[in-house]
Amino acid sequence: MIYKEIENKIDELKNSFNEISNHRKNLLLNFSEYISAKISKNEVVNLTFICTHNSRRSHMSQILAQTAAHYFNIPNVKCYSGGTEATAFNLHAVKAIENCGFKIRKLDDSQNPIYLVSYSENVEPIKCFSKVYSDEFNPQNNFAAIMTCSDADENCPVVFGAEVRFPIRYNDPKEFDGTDLEELKYRERFEEIGTEMLFTFNNIKID
Repeated sequence: MIYKEIENKIDELKNSFNEISNHRKNLLLNFSEYISAKISKNEVVNLTFICTHNSRRSHMSQILAQTAAHYFNIPNVKCYSGGTEATAFNLHAVKAIENCGFKIRKLDDSQNPIYLVSYSENVEPIKCFSKVYSDEFNPQNNFAAIMTCSDADENCPVVFGAEVRFPIRYNDPKEFDGTDLEELKYRERFEEIGTEMLFTFNNIKID
């Protein structure tokens, strides 16, 4: 069972599907078709969400995609994240995720700490920390690269080991750090990504 607060948030976000533009829907439906094809062949679906610093959008996308897969009972989906360089899972992003009902446990106090993010008591938590996309923690081949920011998409023309890439970009909430809009903008970005990941997994066809 998904935590009740997260389930309530999912119900809210599902009502926003009609707010997704047709252009974005086409991108997301292509993503859905890829996942559907892998599942139809009983293959593991490895999804690596990539952003320059692996600190905000890529982590949010990883967590929300894994949660959406569980919510819609889509099997064999394993979500990862990475960057073109490693920094740290941003604290504002961590807070935004926690505020939506996810339970987060910080395992250490290093400059790049490991967090365990849970959306259900019955599922192993998602292990999150900043890393380059090619880190040994992530799949090295047979994965989809989902480019969540324009910098990574433009500066990384080849994602080594990826069998396909999807340019599903999001604006960076970082520009609001230290302003009165900080918490609002992080929540908006989290909800935007959540809505689109739910739309993606809701449109997966399983024979």
